[in-house]
Amino acid sequence: MVPRADFTSYYGRPVLKPPVWKEDIAYYFFLGGLSAGSALLAAGGDLTGRPALRRGGRLGGLAALIGGTYYLIVDLGRPDRFHHMLRVAKPTSPMSMGTWALSVFGGALGAAAATEFVPERWRVVRGLGSAAGVAAAAVAPAVASYTAVLISHTAVPFWNTAKDELPFVFVGSAAASGAGLGLIVAPRDQAGPARRLAVLGAGLELAASQRMEGRLGLVRGAIEEPTPKKFFTAARALTIGGAVGAALFARRSRTAAVLSGAALLAGSLAQRLGVFHAGVVSTEDPKYVVGPQRQQLAERERRPVSPGEGLGPKTSPDAHGDAGLGGH
Repeated sequence: MVPRADFTSYYGRPVLKPPVWKEDIAYYFFLGGLSAGSALLAAGGDLTGRPALRRGGRLGGLAALIGGTYYLIVDLGRPDRFHHMLRVAKPTSPMSMGTWALSVFGGALGAAAATEFVPERWRVVRGLGSAAGVAAAAVAPAVASYTAVLISHTAVPFWNTAKDELPFVFVGSAAASGAGLGLIVAPRDQAGPARRLAVLGAGLELAASQRMEGRLGLVRGAIEEPTPKKFFTAARALTIGGAVGAALFARRSRTAAVLSGAALLAGSLAQRLGVFHAGVVSTEDPKYVVGPQRQQLAERERRPVSPGEGLGPKTSPDAHGDAGLGGH
């Protein structure tokens, strides 16, 4: 019997071209999520009469959005490329929808933040600021999750295999980071929503990450490589520490609140860097590309054939449209 041949690529070279993205894009993911989480918390602070939480969330969220936009433009290479993406609105394209969501979110959050500089007696303007803040909060989940949907629609093995959990990881991480900022900028008597959001966001992030790691199969090896493992280990430790600190100690100690908030922020950044580097690593080793495809083929062959099946693969019109956006 002829032994099964081990797979090897042409001279061991990668099968896929690695993404051209640098760490700048991971910083954009983090800052965009931080801005979304902060806007959500600011709207809650405004509606519940917590002015310090509202002000810190709006101004901090706007600063994060400006920083994230800078890293996005650095990645795009030319600022006018962002403008070009606004020429069309394609509902099936995560890139197109994300661009529009980011534009609407930025305008609403900027308007809400601007009202922080007008006198309290300008009630009409303050009211418009509240409406803008609620609008920004309504779009915040889309801003927090669209980047995960975008990268999971590329051919990068780790990102594509984790497509079911990655949006929940990003949303949980965004909520945790926004709560972290809230714990830092708001006094203890106004930081109750931030403490609760910290626990909720960290719990969602950790649960989704745990499920993702258990479902990756062969591609899980990518997160065991030195660089991704370093960031994922740090993210888990910092997120757990920040959530525990927020739940148990932040109510009684301002120092504990600040330290917990800083840990949540650092954990969120480490999570995005881990996801980014795991994706890059998964393109460098051919086994992460060919192995899952062989596994899917074997599962398909074992599955009973239903009537009408086998007439050819069904692909969505957008399946290839955004697959190359990872490399622009």
